[in-house]
Amino acid sequence: MNIFDFFNNQLLKMEWLSNLVRYLVENVFGLSMAERLGGSLHFFIYDVIKILILLSVLIFLISYVQSYFPPERTKKILGRFNGLTGNVLAALLGTVTPFCSCSSIPLFIGFTSAGLPLSVTFSFLISSPLVDLASIILLASVFNWKIAIAYVVVGLVLAVLGGTIIGKMEMEKYVEPFVYGNKPVGDVYEPEEMTKKERRDYAVSQALEIVKRVWRYVLIGVGIGALIHNWIPESIIAAVLGQDKWYSVLVATLVGVPMYADIFGTLPIAEALAAKGVGLGTVLAFMMGVTALSLPSLIMLEKVVKTKLLATFFGIVTLGIIIIGYFFNAVTGFFL
Repeated sequence: MNIFDFFNNQLLKMEWLSNLVRYLVENVFGLSMAERLGGSLHFFIYDVIKILILLSVLIFLISYVQSYFPPERTKKILGRFNGLTGNVLAALLGTVTPFCSCSSIPLFIGFTSAGLPLSVTFSFLISSPLVDLASIILLASVFNWKIAIAYVVVGLVLAVLGGTIIGKMEMEKYVEPFVYGNKPVGDVYEPEEMTKKERRDYAVSQALEIVKRVWRYVLIGVGIGALIHNWIPESIIAAVLGQDKWYSVLVATLVGVPMYADIFGTLPIAEALAAKGVGLGTVLAFMMGVTALSLPSLIMLEKVVKTKLLATFFGIVTLGIIIIGYFFNAVTGFFL
């Protein structure tokens, strides 16, 4: 347990960094941590550095593993399975693709054009932005391992059930015809021809690309989190999203949908909301709404599927997120 505590506190939560930033705020900037400005500055500097460090390292490791599973190989693997097994495998493969909801849609088109069942492609589409291996570590760094693992499990269940339901409804006719005629999308990396150096170069390029794409959202998310954490009174937050408000999960889900970010940008906001006493289920519902149902991704998806299928996808995922939110609010005591 001592080794685990050290790993959890120093490598994930980066308590050493928190102490270093505290020293910077108090002794260099001359601000008190008890004051709003000092507390906000500490929250902002600490969270930005921590998230970017973890993000860079995790995406490098995930991308290195992902180099063994290029799009062509992934399609071949998924194509061997049908029914529930195919949905489960698609959801699991979605966890090793560190993409936001918009970035997942080209792969969704590629998989669909390759002839994979619609149920399988939608399980992947739900899972990929909602759950990834990096999210486990980042959630554990902000909350704890119970919450991190539970989030991943319910995210995978939602992806499998969502894809399965869409498959049972036989909605292939609501996919735009041009999708079936498209060539597979994405760069193809043949593992047999890649050296260790090529894999490292690929992992570095992926980490740099993703950090360049999300750093703005990290800054915005941490900024909002610092504002909530130190400037908005707890009474105001509790009046809207308090654990005693039956509608808090609904509000959090619907507020999250118009936003565009991924889990890396929403975590600081979730951390600040939790610190203000917002229910765990409400916080997770907000995160899921932002990552799985962002408005830009829905607009992109509308270009490749017809309204009925888009509405079905949105309804299933929204209902699933709301159910998950109320479930976690009911059992919060187990996880905290």
